[in-house]
Amino acid sequence: MTASDPAFVHLRLHTELSITDGIVRIEQAIDRACSMRMGALAITDLGNLFGLIRFYTQARKKGLKPIAGCDVRISDQATGAEPFRLLLLVRNHAGYLALCRLLSRAWREGQQRGLACIERSWLEAEKDGLIVLSGASQGDVGQALANGQEALARTRAQAWQRLLGDAFYLELQRTGEARHDAQMFEHIQLAAELDIPVVATHPIQFMAPEDFKAHEARVCIAQGQLLADAKRPRVFSAQQYFKSLEEMRSLFADVPEALHNAVQIAKRCNLELTLGKPRLPDFPTPPGVGLDDFMVQESKKGLEQRLQWLYPDPDLRERERGTYLARLDFETQTIIQMGFAGYFLIVADFINWARHHGVPVGPGRGSGAGSLVAFSLGITDLDPLRYDLLFERFLNPERVSMPDFDVDFCQDGRDRVIDYVRQKYGPDCVSQIATFGTMAA
Repeated sequence: MTASDPAFVHLRLHTELSITDGIVRIEQAIDRACSMRMGALAITDLGNLFGLIRFYTQARKKGLKPIAGCDVRISDQATGAEPFRLLLLVRNHAGYLALCRLLSRAWREGQQRGLACIERSWLEAEKDGLIVLSGASQGDVGQALANGQEALARTRAQAWQRLLGDAFYLELQRTGEARHDAQMFEHIQLAAELDIPVVATHPIQFMAPEDFKAHEARVCIAQGQLLADAKRPRVFSAQQYFKSLEEMRSLFADVPEALHNAVQIAKRCNLELTLGKPRLPDFPTPPGVGLDDFMVQESKKGLEQRLQWLYPDPDLRERERGTYLARLDFETQTIIQMGFAGYFLIVADFINWARHHGVPVGPGRGSGAGSLVAFSLGITDLDPLRYDLLFERFLNPERVSMPDFDVDFCQDGRDRVIDYVRQKYGPDCVSQIATFGTMAA
């Protein structure tokens, strides 16, 4: 963002990956922000970062600065009060890692009635690299103001100010409800008294005003309510669509500083992610032996065992050994060059564990069956030289990508293999593939 900076940047956006209360498609939001020349846009789904990678890559392709963030629930065991909401925005890579740790811990340790909550003490320990917005009427400061507890609101705001310094903002919203207008002016008075900056945000749940009915249907499905039920809670308003710069300027014409601060926050958020590079857990090797050397040693040892099985005749085995060793040397050098020695050793480790513990494993299929190293390490049971299978179809330096063995385990023993891998390499290094449901229909 330069001298032609936009007058406002949207810092609150719930996409369809918020599951329960958002129907915005990521590409639509990015296109709208680009057409408005906003320069930046934040994604802040409720309690997750599911859409971040897609949002990050698509935004950068379009020349839009992506801002990572999350709308989170905060609980406080010290007070025992009901959870409240804050908006966390990522300033840098350290903040991104902190937010990942907070959300992972919230889902594993902090669930309350099925909702992931971040304990306040966790946030206090992981605040570096984050900007915190007060949550407007849903934050602890806003709740105190709504209850007429001005002294409590002041105490809470001061506590956040001491903890976060200039990384804490009081959040102002106008979503069409009269009570929010009244609370907004109370926020402004409190901000002036405590010298805390204010920022205008607009909670986007859908793209256009005509999408409100579809959004309400989505909310009713999530809540188990009937759309026609007059008594059901109305949490959202028809104003929570993707407003234009002109609409935001008109909405906060009396507080231009709050609009300006949204742009300033966008300038402070600078996340750079390295994508497309595999990150593998460390494979344990004997003292003084490097990963590459160990892979070569194990491959040669395994090949010798395979040759004795393939060619029981010693004379025939000696005639064939040179061909196999040449192929093995070519493959190991390619694997080392591409940095995948650890991957081969890890896959061989859990496949051989399965075979030695009564879990049936397939002989190998797909392009991985063309690797002599895989055959030597016990990953596959097919001799690629006998069937003229090409290693280059599996791993090729001219087409760098993560190798992928198609491994078949018996369904009755699969859980035991997964548990072994988790125990050996650590639960933080092992996960099963996840799919995201977006209720696209």
